[in-house]
Amino acid sequence: MADRFFDTPIEYLKGVGPQRAALFNKELGIFTFGDLLQHYPYRYEDRTRFYTIAELNEDMPAVQLIVTITRMEIAGTAGKKRLVALAEDPTGKMELVWFQGIKWFAERIRTGIQYVVFGTPVKYGGKYSIAHPEMEPVTPNTGKSGFLQPVYSLTEKLRAKHIDSKFIGKLQRELLSLAQGKIHETLPDYLRKKYNLPDKTTALLQIHFPDNHQLLASASRRLKFEELFYIQLRLLKMKRVRQEKSQGMILNNTSLLTEFYNRHLPFELTEAQKRVIREIYTDMKSGKQMNRLLQGDVGSGKTIVAFACMLIAAGSGAQSALMAPTEILAQQHFKNIRRLAEPLQLNVALLTGSVRKSERKKIHQQLEDGSLHILIGTHALLEENVQFNNLGLAVIDEQHRFGVAQRSRLWQKNKTMEPHILVMTATPIPRTLAMTLYGDLDVSVIDELPAGRKPVKTVHRFDSHRLAVFGFLREQMAAGRQVYIVYPLIEESEKTDLKHLMDGYESICRAFPDVHISIVHGRMTAEAKEFEMQRFVKGETRIMVATTVIEVGVDVPNATVMVIENAERFGLSQLHQLRGRVGRGAEQSYCILMTDYKLTADARKRIQTMVKTNNGFEIAEVDLELRGPGDLLGTRQSGMLDLLIADLGKDQQLLQQAREEALRLLEQDPQLIKPENQVVLHQIKLQKQSSTNWSRIS
Repeated sequence: MADRFFDTPIEYLKGVGPQRAALFNKELGIFTFGDLLQHYPYRYEDRTRFYTIAELNEDMPAVQLIVTITRMEIAGTAGKKRLVALAEDPTGKMELVWFQGIKWFAERIRTGIQYVVFGTPVKYGGKYSIAHPEMEPVTPNTGKSGFLQPVYSLTEKLRAKHIDSKFIGKLQRELLSLAQGKIHETLPDYLRKKYNLPDKTTALLQIHFPDNHQLLASASRRLKFEELFYIQLRLLKMKRVRQEKSQGMILNNTSLLTEFYNRHLPFELTEAQKRVIREIYTDMKSGKQMNRLLQGDVGSGKTIVAFACMLIAAGSGAQSALMAPTEILAQQHFKNIRRLAEPLQLNVALLTGSVRKSERKKIHQQLEDGSLHILIGTHALLEENVQFNNLGLAVIDEQHRFGVAQRSRLWQKNKTMEPHILVMTATPIPRTLAMTLYGDLDVSVIDELPAGRKPVKTVHRFDSHRLAVFGFLREQMAAGRQVYIVYPLIEESEKTDLKHLMDGYESICRAFPDVHISIVHGRMTAEAKEFEMQRFVKGETRIMVATTVIEVGVDVPNATVMVIENAERFGLSQLHQLRGRVGRGAEQSYCILMTDYKLTADARKRIQTMVKTNNGFEIAEVDLELRGPGDLLGTRQSGMLDLLIADLGKDQQLLQQAREEALRLLEQDPQLIKPENQVVLHQIKLQKQSSTNWSRIS
C-alpha cells in the first residue's frame, strides 16, 4: 500500500486541486505524489545567518539582514519613477529600491518598523542598495535565522498563477508529513555503510529542507548515488541478457579483407585502426550479437574501419547496411566505399529519398536476391519494402541523430537473427556519458589521426581584425588553397540569420572580386546544394560561404582555412565538427573564430577551449560541464538521461562507484536472491511496473 501512496494523483494533495494539478502536469511533468517529492530544489538561499550592513560586499549572492526603515520617498519622473526606502542597522545605512508595484509597496511598508530583508546587494554611488527585496516584519519566528531555503524550478505560466517557489516548498512539507513511515529504503545496508549514506527518509527530508550544509551534501550524495546505481544496474543487466541470449551470425571469413589489405589498401592504417578492426572481428566471429560503439574524432578514419568489417561480412556471405543522417553524408560514404569496393567486385548501392523509382526497384530486387553486398543510405533504409536477403552488419553513422525507435527498426531487417551492430560517432563522448548512455555497448576508440595529418591551428579574432583576416585568406588562396566561411543559421531567427549570410556573401564578393565563390544554405534545393558543393570539390570555386549544412559531409583535402563567423553562437561540439572539415590533407590548416567583443562567460570558455586543444575528448568534457548531457547528444529522446538529481558533468566519481557496485552485485548475486539484496529486487520490480521515472522513489 505504501508504494501506491506515491501513485496518488497530485490533485489530492491539500492546496493543489484539479486546476493547479493540470498546471503541474503540463508545466513540470508532475502527476503524482512521487513526482512532486522528486521535484528537487535546484539551489538554496542561505538564510543560516543575518549579515550587518557593514559586512556587505558586491561579491555576495543574496543575503539576509535585519534593518529598520527610517524614510521613504518616490524619486524620478514619469516613466522612470522608483520607490526608495532608507534602511539602517547599528552598523550603517543602505537603500531598498522598487521599480514596479510602487504604489502597492508604498502603502504596505511602514517607517520605524524592523524588517527581515533578503536580496542581492549592489554598490552604487558609494552606497549599497537591494532592488525588489523580499521583506517581512520581524516576529519571534522571522527573527530566527538558521535555515537553507529551497528554490524550485518554475515556469512563467506557474508564476502567472501565483505558484512560486515558497508555495511548492509548502506542498513539499505537507507531503513529507503525510509520507512519514511510507518511504522504503532502496539501497542495501552494506552499500549505505560503505559509502556513509543516510537512509532514504532522511535524504528526502534533508534535500528539501536541509538543517545545514553538511546534511544537504550528504542527502544529495545519497540520492545521486542511488539514481546512478539503478541506471547502471539496468544497463549492465541489459548487456548480460544480450550476451547470454542474443545469438549472432558467425562472420569469420577474412579472405576479402586480406585481399584488400595486401593489394588494394590506399594508405597505411594507424595502429588504432588496426586495434579496432581486431576488436570488431573478435565480436563478429564469437556467435554472440555485436553491439559496439565506435568513437573517433573527425578525420580519424572510421569509414575505412567500417568498410573492413563489411568485407568480413561479405566474405562470410552476409550483407551490410550503412545508415547516415543526411543525404550529403550518405552520398559521400557511397562514393568512398564504392571506390574501395570496386577492385573486389562488390556490388554497392545508394538509397536516399531522391533516388528514382526505377532505380529503387532494381535495388530492392538485388537486396532480396542477395546480389547487393552493401547498401548505403539515409532514413530511406528503414522503409517497410526495404528487405534484405541476409543482413549481417548494420552500421549507423552519427547515431545520435537518429531516435532509438528508428535505430531498432534497422535491426529488425533480418528476420532470422539480429545483425551485428556498429554505431559510429565523430562527436567524442566523455567517458562518464558513454558509461551512462551506452553502458550496454562495448566501446572502441580510434585515438590517433592518420599519418601526415597536422593538427589544425586555431585562433580567435575580433571583428575589428577582419582586414587582416582577409589578407591571410588571400595569401592562402595565392598558394592554391581553398577556404570555408561559415555563418550561423539558428532556426528561431532564420530570417535575420539568412540576411547575415547574404550580407556576408556580398561583402566577401566585394573583398575578393577576382575569386569564384560558392554559397550553400539550408533553404536551397538538394540539387542546387549539390551543384555548389561539387564546384567547390572540383576547385572551380575557391571560397565556400555556407551555413552549418557543411558540418558533416564535405571532404575537400585542398581546403585549409575554416573561418567561423559569430563563433560565439555555436556550441562546442559544432565548432569542433566544423573545424574537422579542414586539415584533411597534408598541408597546414587553420581555423579562425570570429566574434564580437561582447562575450558571455560560457562563450569565452568555448572559444578558449577551441584555441587551446584539438582533442575531441577534452572538448567534450568541457561541453558536458557547460551544457549538461541532454543537449550534448540530443539524448532527451532516449529517456535514459532524464536525470532527476545527478549531474554527469560533476558527479563522475559517484558514477564510477555506482557502476563498480552494480557490476559487483551482478557478479555475486545475479538473480538477487540474497536477503541483503531484497531491497534492490523490490525496487527493480517497482521500476518495471511504473511507466514514469518517479518509481525510483519506491
